[in-house]
Amino acid sequence: MPNITNAASHSRISNSRPRPTEESHLDRPLTRIFMNHHLLAIGMLLLAPLHAADVPAATTATGKPNIILCMTDDQGSGDVSYNGLRQIQTPALDAMAAAGMRFNRFYSAHPSCSPTRASVMTGRHPYRSEVYWPGMPLRIEEMTIAQAVKKAGYATGHFGKWHLSGGASGKGRPLLLSDPLHPGHFGFDEWFSVSNWFDTDWTFSRKGELVTVPGDGSDAIVAEALTFIEKNAKRNVPFLSVIWFGSPHVPLKPTAEDLKAAGGSAYYAELIGVDRSMAALRQGLRKLGIADNTLLWFNSDNGAWIDDKAAPYTNGSNRGLRGCKGQLWEGGIRVPGIIEWPARISKPVVIDVPVCTSDIYPTIVNLLDIKVPDQNLPLDGISILPLLDGRMKERPAPIGFWHPGNNGVQGGPAVWMENRYKLHKLSEDKYELYDLVADAGETTNLAADQPEVTQRMKVALASWQESVKKSIRKEDYKKTQ
Repeated sequence: MPNITNAASHSRISNSRPRPTEESHLDRPLTRIFMNHHLLAIGMLLLAPLHAADVPAATTATGKPNIILCMTDDQGSGDVSYNGLRQIQTPALDAMAAAGMRFNRFYSAHPSCSPTRASVMTGRHPYRSEVYWPGMPLRIEEMTIAQAVKKAGYATGHFGKWHLSGGASGKGRPLLLSDPLHPGHFGFDEWFSVSNWFDTDWTFSRKGELVTVPGDGSDAIVAEALTFIEKNAKRNVPFLSVIWFGSPHVPLKPTAEDLKAAGGSAYYAELIGVDRSMAALRQGLRKLGIADNTLLWFNSDNGAWIDDKAAPYTNGSNRGLRGCKGQLWEGGIRVPGIIEWPARISKPVVIDVPVCTSDIYPTIVNLLDIKVPDQNLPLDGISILPLLDGRMKERPAPIGFWHPGNNGVQGGPAVWMENRYKLHKLSEDKYELYDLVADAGETTNLAADQPEVTQRMKVALASWQESVKKSIRKEDYKKTQ
């Protein structure tokens, strides 16, 4: 099991060639940008020299921070070069990690697509809104992060994979205006979205208008997001931009240029596209002069799919952690996580405190001091603002995980995670306990050696599951008169 808390070892990559800078990464033009005016615009932005004199004041007229939430699709915790990836390099993500807050223990709320997305939108475990599996719809009764920030005067945009409308199996299709659960119904002013994963030469929906974009899909959604960002920056309107990539999800169809650069690996070729688009996003923010006052949050929706039984989908790296996508072992839920926000995080820091995608919503609501409607909606996430300010040494509340497995909606494995200990409920009468500080690989079951800890956590997990069941029964929602 590799040492996953040694920051120095994370950044080491192959010594056979010099590590590229983010700027050298941007020397490679966006794929086929001459064929689309949005990609052409961002290509020109990247080619323009960036000088201090060109950069206007980095703030909105209100002083409120801009917020960008980026999430990849099936990227494992080892699929960044700052965590030891050697097949390719990820200079943009490395630069983010080197400048901001890098999480050693960042978790997706669920080991699969739609449920984790629901947790980002609501700050709640996805079961509470009946998003048990990929492709299940988010309840319209839920209060989303987009709806919340609009109360604070924010413009909102969603770009890329949505996967919360229901019935979205197979490749991503452009969302129609007739879809009762498209992003606009959940608080997004603008959206450039598809139902599920996407690759190259894809057709998206711009608020119902079908737009086919040639080239890499990651480039396409970031170019569209930058158009939205630039428009609102010029208006001095704070914005929330949610950018959900379709990569590196199967079936893995990258551009020929990226495939060559990745030595023939389609999986890592798609990650090259993701990293290039993140470089474009970061440089676009700098060029607009808004990078300092923009909270840029990056993570994956679950671990890499590397189970032998998942062939031919065996790709990526979970850094030797047990398990993979679809499982509650660390390999299925521990993912890359970075926050870059120069105005608030002035020095780079590596964090070992566990943080979850469910924390995104309450953190932003806390940051903006938003008063949400008087609904009885219990949040599973916490605000991590104290962590950003260096005032949180341990997580004050455990994290609950639940996955249906093959045992029905309210059966299946569950987890109760504290700062040190992680309790697995594998069945009604089988529990395992692991010390994640000493044993991140979950190799030594301590349940028999630590009966008091095991029992205490069993009781807490059972109580939390009962709370979730109440949410499933819709007992949370405010009764209408």
